[in-house]
Amino acid sequence: MSATKLEQVLNASVEERRTKGTLKGEEVVITGIKPPSGEKGYRYLLEGFGDKEFLKMNANAYLGMPLRKEVIAAEEEACQKYGAGPGAVRFINGTFKPHVELEKRLAQFHGREAAMIFSSAYATMIGTFPALISAETALISDELNHNCIINAIRLSRPQVKEIFKHLDMVDMEERIKKNIGVVQRVVIVTDGIFSMRGDSAPLDKIADVARKYDDQFPEGCTVIVDDSHGVGAFGRTGRGVEEYTNAKGIHILIGTLGKAFGVNGGYITTSAAVINYLRETATTYIYSNPITPSEATAALKALDILDSPEGLKLLEKLRTLTRRFEKGLVDLGFEIIPSEHPVVPLMVRDTQKTAELVKFLTDNGVLGTGLNFPVVPRGDEEIRFQVSAAHTEADIDYALGVLAKYKDGKR
Repeated sequence: MSATKLEQVLNASVEERRTKGTLKGEEVVITGIKPPSGEKGYRYLLEGFGDKEFLKMNANAYLGMPLRKEVIAAEEEACQKYGAGPGAVRFINGTFKPHVELEKRLAQFHGREAAMIFSSAYATMIGTFPALISAETALISDELNHNCIINAIRLSRPQVKEIFKHLDMVDMEERIKKNIGVVQRVVIVTDGIFSMRGDSAPLDKIADVARKYDDQFPEGCTVIVDDSHGVGAFGRTGRGVEEYTNAKGIHILIGTLGKAFGVNGGYITTSAAVINYLRETATTYIYSNPITPSEATAALKALDILDSPEGLKLLEKLRTLTRRFEKGLVDLGFEIIPSEHPVVPLMVRDTQKTAELVKFLTDNGVLGTGLNFPVVPRGDEEIRFQVSAAHTEADIDYALGVLAKYKDGKR
């Protein structure tokens, strides 16, 4: 059957991406997971590779929650009790007790009045931004903010959009000052952890600047932080970049249940007034099904584990393994962006070499993610590794051993 005119255009677009080296390509399909054995942690089986085992170093599950027996048991028990899905959006009888309990627990965990869960952190951002950004708002955004923030800004249509240089507080402040007398409100938005780099925003300084200029705008200067990669993986007790920087005055915090908590869904936590307003106005909340009651129950169990002595042990192990991996990479002569966060970028700075290194890693049983333009800026091409508390020291050393072979030219 011949392709339609539209399909011809779409096929050409895909081929253009292939030619440029930016095509994501076919997705890897996981067919099974082998439990830890001896010094080895979990190993993954992939479609098309038979019995070959892979060390997964490209997952957001920083605490290993998806495979913890307590989390799985909690989800299975709730599924038996409440069914496999919510059956409706929240306001049409799709709210279950676990949804309400999880929102209360998240608010408590972050020291805020209220919280609200969505189907994903992306949906949280896309739903809340248009509701919070008026036609008389100046939106001030870090240039390396996540795609969800970029698209949320596009949907929001603020009066003024200002993009400041990455982590540059002087540039950020100048962009706020130039809008005094121009707009009614200012909203500063930033990632907590920048997921392609593992570096973090100075939330304490951002909050201080917002407080400094709050009286200069009739509707104030508000700070929104998406700390999806920080919560559960950063800070002494896993409360993210806000805890790490001891920031005071972060008005709205957006997080995910799909990374360190190991389940699914996103959330926003802030004042009761903002949450009450968003329940009436956030389109991706009103018109989309919530996560399942069983997922909410699993997230509650993961949160209980994190907020306990066991959680502190997991976080310390995560920090220890991250330091071990970073030191090993530096000792091998690789360039990295150092950080305490378990996202560890190996900077390659070339699209073709990035693809070659990803293939070498895969051939040797290690899964890392190659990131090229436009996912990262040109010249910042990298392999993004992600350390997990489910890894072992032997896992880290195995990955470093494979990279040492690559460095030695043993391909």
